[in-house]
Amino acid sequence: MKKQLHLQIRQIGNSRGVVIPKAILEQVGFEDEADLTVEGNRLVLSKPKKNLREGWAEASKAIAEAGEDSLVMGDFMNKGDEDWVW
Repeated sequence: MKKQLHLQIRQIGNSRGVVIPKAILEQVGFEDEADLTVEGNRLVLSKPKKNLREGWAEASKAIAEAGEDSLVMGDFMNKGDEDWVW
């Protein structure tokens, strides 16, 4: 569903901006940040893309602290690796 909202452009310090109503921000799921792109003569706000590995370090630490970080499969060698010295 496409909604059109008329907003006033306001002076904000040395810049200019708009105030986006809380209900609109909640509807699209915006929190503290947004990405702004210019498409032709349009400004497009979108939710920032998350880093694919965001939170991995914390999750790994929690797994290790819980003692659940043992190998699922033990170390194994590939065929022909018997001669390797580690």
